[in-house]
Amino acid sequence: MEHSMIMAILIDKRTDAAPRVQEILTEHGCLIKTRLGMHESSTCADEGMIIFDLTAENTEVEALEAELKSVEGVKVKSMVLDFE
Repeated sequence: MEHSMIMAILIDKRTDAAPRVQEILTEHGCLIKTRLGMHESSTCADEGMIIFDLTAENTEVEALEAELKSVEGVKVKSMVLDFE
């Protein structure tokens, strides 16, 4: 069975948290198949969201999720999409 792991992170104070978040993402870069970052650019909003399609084992995803959650103002949700 083929599956895809999708993760979304919401960054409350992206200007404060972005450097640490980027450092974590760089450390786990080989897991990230696709990355889509969004924020309200017309007002340069301080809240942003990044969505990932990950190719990794569950333990690797759990480690990434734990590190991201350790950053103040960062929320993480993930789900597995199974394709038969």
